[in-house]
Amino acid sequence: MDIINIIFAILSIGLGCFGWLAPRYTLGALDLQMGDTTMGMSEVRASAGCLFVGMGIGALILGTPEAYVMLGFCWSGAAAGRLTSIMVDGASRKKWIYFVVEAAVGIPAILLNL
Repeated sequence: MDIINIIFAILSIGLGCFGWLAPRYTLGALDLQMGDTTMGMSEVRASAGCLFVGMGIGALILGTPEAYVMLGFCWSGAAAGRLTSIMVDGASRKKWIYFVVEAAVGIPAILLNL
């Protein structure tokens, strides 16, 4: 269980680094476009980047089941938002892939640590 938790935390950090350090790449991967300001890049660095980096680092530092279950709740929240988009905004292959990844981290992290 500890190894799986550490993998989930490192995955969070790794994926978050894309949003934080490569926001243009992340914008493209998410089918988003830059606007007239740099707020889009700022939002990607914050919400798709450092938020996940901070979650992963925090879980590793605390190392408690509660920290890892919270990591799972965060990923599951992202999966719930993605599923809402699939149902309300329309499905796409990319949305389903992201949903599966988010749920595949979130649900096991919760179940392993409750």
